[in-house]
Amino acid sequence: MTVLVTGATGNVGRLVVEGLVAEGAEVRALSRAPERAARLLPAGVRTVDGDLGRPGTLDAALKGVEQLFLFPVARTAREVVARAREAGVRRIVVLSSGAVSAGLDTTHHLPVERAVEESGLEWTHVRPGEFALNKLELWGPSIRAERVVREPNPDFGWFPVHERDIADVAVAALLRDGHAGAAYTLNGPAAVTLRAQVRAIAEAIGEEIRLVEVTPEEARERYAAQGGFAAENADFLLGFADYEGNPADPREIAAFDPAGLGPQPTAEAVTGVPARTFARWARDHAADFR
Repeated sequence: MTVLVTGATGNVGRLVVEGLVAEGAEVRALSRAPERAARLLPAGVRTVDGDLGRPGTLDAALKGVEQLFLFPVARTAREVVARAREAGVRRIVVLSSGAVSAGLDTTHHLPVERAVEESGLEWTHVRPGEFALNKLELWGPSIRAERVVREPNPDFGWFPVHERDIADVAVAALLRDGHAGAAYTLNGPAAVTLRAQVRAIAEAIGEEIRLVEVTPEEARERYAAQGGFAAENADFLLGFADYEGNPADPREIAAFDPAGLGPQPTAEAVTGVPARTFARWARDHAADFR
């Protein structure tokens, strides 16, 4: 069997590639820079040129493929899925979002899910909630430079999910029967406050990290200056906007207590293995924070 992985060098995609290779699957990795991708991915993975934003570039990559791991690009999803079906793909696993499960996403991931569902092919949606990896993007620069984290709501938290749990579920859905028509919402095994997350990272790197409480506005300015992921997502992460960019009140975050929600669905329901904790994630990424 041949599996095509799109978004193959991304935070989840590259782990899906690794998991498929470990299972003995024949893997193709789609990339706009296949030579660079070949250097990042395991030996034996065939990298192919293509761009989900330009569906006409995908035909050669899809030839002979049976399973497809689909990174979400809403604008072209229907054409991509149609081309996959014409090429003989029979199973698609979508990297979606827990925001769809919560009814918060109608424009980013939901259109991709619907395009796949309406194709007549086997489908599975993998819907991760908050990525633990976000903290590396948000806090990494200040931890590495100053051993400091600045946050307006240190006692807020959620159920951050390890990216390897997401990839493990995707690999299972790609290679094994019994997952067709399922939408798996994935979270971490426990609610973890931002204060506790900082403490877990400090323990992982073996050094003290100061947590400084700032106003939402101050945090917003710092994230904007930081650039990249932090700047692009500051308004949503700090409560100034909802998932789809509509104005919101950042004070609602301070009033929210995720611990009252009880346990959330995790990868264990699919893999049979307990979901990785945030402390485990921090240990896995300790070098990235040093």
